[in-house]
Amino acid sequence: MRIGSSRMLVRTASSATTVLLAGGLLFAGTGAATALDFGSLATGSSGSLGTGSSSTPIDPTDRLASIANFRDVGGNEGHGYAIGFGQHLKRGVVYRANALSSATDADLQTLTDLGLISVLDMRGQSEIDNPFVGGPDKIPAGADYSHIPIEFGDLVQLAQTIQSPEQGRQYMVDANRSFVTDPLKRAAFKQVLTDIADAPGPAVFHCSAGKDRTGWVAALLQQIGGASADTVMADYLLSNDYLAGVNARTLAQISGALGEQAALNLTPVLGVDASYLEAGLAQIRADYGNVLGYLTDGLGLDTGTLAKLAIKMRA
Repeated sequence: MRIGSSRMLVRTASSATTVLLAGGLLFAGTGAATALDFGSLATGSSGSLGTGSSSTPIDPTDRLASIANFRDVGGNEGHGYAIGFGQHLKRGVVYRANALSSATDADLQTLTDLGLISVLDMRGQSEIDNPFVGGPDKIPAGADYSHIPIEFGDLVQLAQTIQSPEQGRQYMVDANRSFVTDPLKRAAFKQVLTDIADAPGPAVFHCSAGKDRTGWVAALLQQIGGASADTVMADYLLSNDYLAGVNARTLAQISGALGEQAALNLTPVLGVDASYLEAGLAQIRADYGNVLGYLTDGLGLDTGTLAKLAIKMRA
C-alpha cells in the first residue's frame, strides 16, 4: 500500500522504528498500561487509510440481529475509545464480527453501506463445513473474501470432549495461551494483521463467535492504537453482552439435546472472561517480554506494517 509520497513512507517507517523501540506497548513488563505515543504515525496521510474521523463523529455502529457480535474495533459511538490527550481510536475503519454465514439481506446491506472492502475469516475449515454451526460467509457487495484459518475446535466437537465447567474454563485459558505459543497460529495472526494494514478501505475480521481469535486481534489492534488496559479489557468483555441472546438459545438447545450437565460444561466456552485474555497476555510477557516483542519477534511484523496499523487505529 502507498502512504502518500515515497518520502512520507520513508519518514513514517523511520518514525515507527524510533517509537516502537523506545519502549513497550500496553501490558509491558508487569502488565501495567503504558501506551506509546505514536504521534506523527497517526497524522499526515492517515485519511487515505480509512473513513473514520476525529473531528466529526460518525453515526453509532448498528447492532445486527443476524451478526450479533458485530462492532467497531475503535468504539461504537462518538469519536471512539479515548486514548488520552484528547485523542481517540479511529472509528469506521476496522470492524470485528462473528461469522457472516447467517447474515440477512438487511444486515448485508448495512455492511455494504459501511464500504467494507475486505472480509477476513479466521474459522478453521471444519468450522465452516459443520452443518450445524458453520456455513460459508455471505459477503457484502464490493468486498473481497480471505480465508485465514486458525483452528480452534467447533462447538459440536467441544461438546463431546469437555466434561466439566472447570475443564471448559481451562480449555479457554489454554486456547489464549496458544495464540502466543503455536507457530501456525502466530503465522495466521501475522497474515490477518498484515491484510488489515494493507486494506485500502474498511475491513472486517471474524471467527465463529467473534470473541476469542477475533477478541485477540482486536486487543492487539487497540494496543497498537494506544488504548489503555482497561479499555482493551472492557471491549473484550463486551462479547458477553452482544452474544447473550445467542448463547442462551444455544445452551437451551444443548441442554435439550445432550442434557443440562453438557450445557453447564460448555457455558464457560460460549462466553469470555478476563482470565482468558489475561492468560494470553501473561504468555506474551513470559515468551517475548511485552506486546511489541510478540508483534515483532513472535509474529514477525515489520515496523512499516506496524506504522500502517497505528495510522489506521489512531484518529
